[in-house]
Amino acid sequence: MSAPAPSPPFSPIESRPWADVQADQLARLRQQMAYLAERSVFYQQRFAASGIRPDAIRSLDDLRHIPFTTKQELRASLQAAPLLGLHQAAADADIVQIQASSGTTGSPAYVGLTRSDQEAWAEMTARGLYACGIRPGDRVLHGFSMSKGFVGGLPIWQGISRIGAVDLPIGADGGVDRLLIAARDARPRCVVGTPNFLLYLATVARELTGVAATDLGVRHLVVGGEPGGGIPAIREGLQTHWGATCREVMGGTDLGCVYWAEAEDQRGMYFVAPDHILAELIDPASGEPVAWSEGATGELVYTALQREASPVLRFRSGDHVVVTAMGGPGGRTTPAIRCFGRTDDMLIVRGVNLFPSAVQDIVSAMKPLVGGVMRVLADFEGHTTQDNLKLLVERAPDGRPEDDAHVAAQVETRVRNALAVKAEVRLVRHGFFDAPGAQKVALTLRRAPDFDR
Repeated sequence: MSAPAPSPPFSPIESRPWADVQADQLARLRQQMAYLAERSVFYQQRFAASGIRPDAIRSLDDLRHIPFTTKQELRASLQAAPLLGLHQAAADADIVQIQASSGTTGSPAYVGLTRSDQEAWAEMTARGLYACGIRPGDRVLHGFSMSKGFVGGLPIWQGISRIGAVDLPIGADGGVDRLLIAARDARPRCVVGTPNFLLYLATVARELTGVAATDLGVRHLVVGGEPGGGIPAIREGLQTHWGATCREVMGGTDLGCVYWAEAEDQRGMYFVAPDHILAELIDPASGEPVAWSEGATGELVYTALQREASPVLRFRSGDHVVVTAMGGPGGRTTPAIRCFGRTDDMLIVRGVNLFPSAVQDIVSAMKPLVGGVMRVLADFEGHTTQDNLKLLVERAPDGRPEDDAHVAAQVETRVRNALAVKAEVRLVRHGFFDAPGAQKVALTLRRAPDFDR
């Protein structure tokens, strides 16, 4: 029996010829540049300081002559003109929704949306969730945080509603018990949430509800918000424990909730929003453009198109990706990617660039020798150290302290062979680290935990 034909995308824009998409992007970019010059104090100042004439953009390649916008510059803009910053480009009266980042470096970063922006966010998110398998009429268990203004809350609900699916808005903040009871009672076809949290839910489902996760009727898991969805060992664990397919999405508070999403082929996350966001790939060291082609790597840079309230121009996302496909199932013409790390997370250990997610990939694949949970202990200033890489790794559920030295040596060898860095591994009891919940899992610790707790 042959496999069913791939579903067409949610929007025709996702399967338009790429040359036509780029022609539309150029037209929208020129309109956005004129809008910034008229409405954004932040970009008015930048254009003046850089000697940039917004009407001089004649091709997409001309973007390379415009300076990048960084996260630090946006933070300074927000501090200079609270609440939405100097880059607010719509009147207060036109703002209908405000979202917030997680605020891991202090006060959250707030992003405004007009009615048009709100519609665009819902449309992009719907396209992504549809690519991942959510269909009209599906019951969707909401396992992202529903609180604190995070984009995994209300914006995900808006995308689910736009598809015509039914959201069960329990949220990670509602607690493990309540989520699993809702899964048992409602038998949702889809569950959305962070990968580590959904994996934890599956492991405790039988204990808390008397029903294994594989018997809850879930067919699709949609994960995002943290590393894990693209890590083979974690993905395999999710699919095995739930008996469902796992597909990954990616977005960000500054541009939208979801604008990259996996389809049936599970090759990577396809770009679903080329009419609302212009995505560039650059060399993270030189800042020079990198051509979109399968196998290329680089950092993603975004320019908002058709954005009114909080538009950004050539925003450096810090997301480091590899291009996994150029076009895909259902006639998709956009590129697909996997994200393998973030600039903010990158450590330089004895001259070797290292992403904690790469270490997690290795440790997760070593189950059942270890529990699969680990943290990098970066107890030094900044992001560079001449010391060995310090790792804390949970024992396997039946692990014995007397075996720690032998197990640690195996982890150290695997890390050295894969990443070319020497590691110092300390085994901790199984369940030492807090179970995943509403907050994203942080793979890096800046100071040693209390080992006696």
